[in-house]
Amino acid sequence: MGHTMIKRAALSLGFLLATTAAQAQTYPSKTITIVVTAAAGGVSDVVARGIGQRLSEAWGQQVVIENKGGGAHIIGAQVVAKAPPDGHTLLVAEAGTYVLNPTLYPKDKLAYDTEKDIAPITGLVRINQALIANNALAAQNARELIDLANKKPGEITYGTAGVGSAPHMNIIKFENMAKVKLQPIHYRGAAPALNDIIAGHINLMSVSLSLVIQPANEKRLKVLGASSPERVKELPNSPTVSETVPGYEAGTWFGLATTGGTPRDVVMKINAEVRKILSDPTFPGEIHGTAAVRIDGGNARGVQQLHQGRDRDLGQGHSRAEARAGVTRISSEWRDSEQGQRSRS
Repeated sequence: MGHTMIKRAALSLGFLLATTAAQAQTYPSKTITIVVTAAAGGVSDVVARGIGQRLSEAWGQQVVIENKGGGAHIIGAQVVAKAPPDGHTLLVAEAGTYVLNPTLYPKDKLAYDTEKDIAPITGLVRINQALIANNALAAQNARELIDLANKKPGEITYGTAGVGSAPHMNIIKFENMAKVKLQPIHYRGAAPALNDIIAGHINLMSVSLSLVIQPANEKRLKVLGASSPERVKELPNSPTVSETVPGYEAGTWFGLATTGGTPRDVVMKINAEVRKILSDPTFPGEIHGTAAVRIDGGNARGVQQLHQGRDRDLGQGHSRAEARAGVTRISSEWRDSEQGQRSRS
């Protein structure tokens, strides 16, 4: 009796392994959809389109990009979490989607379990940001911004890519370190917020250097400081923010994931192809890669470790105290807003 049960279990396991291996061999068998948790034009969108184009060429299947911005990146992540677990629906999102939202929002708000319903595939890129302002703001650098903010506490506005996004958390970090108070305006992605900086509708933003260099050199906005450890060669006249606020750096990472329960062989097949893409020296140029750096290792285990590190730094490079202060702040902002964000398209 015992031997029969063991034999049946072994046969079942063998059948399961054979099935998952067969799924990997035939994957992809239909159109792949990459869901981006932000509006078109931002870093996550540019990276997703670059990856999608290469995957389509490699596998001979159409790859469709769907921008699902808003809702603090929850809307897009939920689409992937609820999709069939076959690897044909992928997610490109910044760190906050994976590690901040599960900390910030209760389960009845999030509607999915990040660890169970989202399967990490690989890290994609890390970026540094810059602190930028519209041309009309009466500040030319971080020191002058701090002086102005102290004269007008809570009046200077800054754009974010959504509640809890890197542009949000990194300005909160700046506020904490510089001892100033600014006013957030939440958007459905970095690109529309950047457009409003150029148009003069908002005052400030912390955003990827790769999105800033061209408009800054065209004098359509001004860089108050690079949020990288060192000055940026593409912006030779811009100091770092840390020259005024010692120790300040701002950036984030972006990762690729799929639906939880997707067969491991499928996940690893995607992982291998994306790592191949990322290792191609011509790829950074396709994603405006002057300020984007591929995550070392680029494997599913590495992203899983980042998931598990949310209590350490919430994926944004903040100290624990800064991160918790940020969570307190954005929780308050969520309560003060009917929908959790004053979203602008």
